[in-house]
Amino acid sequence: MSQIDGEPGVKDFVEVRLPAAGAYLSVLRTATAGLAARLDFTLDEIEDLRIAVDEACAILLQQAVPGSILSCVFQLVGDSLRVTVSAPTTDGRAPERDTFAWTVLSALAGEVDSTVGPDNTVSISLHKKRGGSPGQP
Repeated sequence: MSQIDGEPGVKDFVEVRLPAAGAYLSVLRTATAGLAARLDFTLDEIEDLRIAVDEACAILLQQAVPGSILSCVFQLVGDSLRVTVSAPTTDGRAPERDTFAWTVLSALAGEVDSTVGPDNTVSISLHKKRGGSPGQP
């Protein structure tokens, strides 16, 4: 882990890059659990975050460019963990916010957002604070 230059308040980050394929999601679930445990998240909070990361990846993988790379950045800030999952997509569409999947993400992670960047890269960001009740950042 190292510091992100130019981002105030961001102490540590980890970036994992892997093939945009469901077979590799277990790596992200394990990284999520390990980093959340480092922040003393409860077992329930860790499991909620693991499921949320898995769901965010599933949303992105549906439209990911075949053979592309899925990037996951974990930022540890105080008593919270921000996870941003990104992948180049075929259509560059942000996920619909009125879907069941988005509702699940919001309930499990607290704060959820999405952006579309250059080259149709779609990102989903989750922000989970330790001790926050479900649905609260």
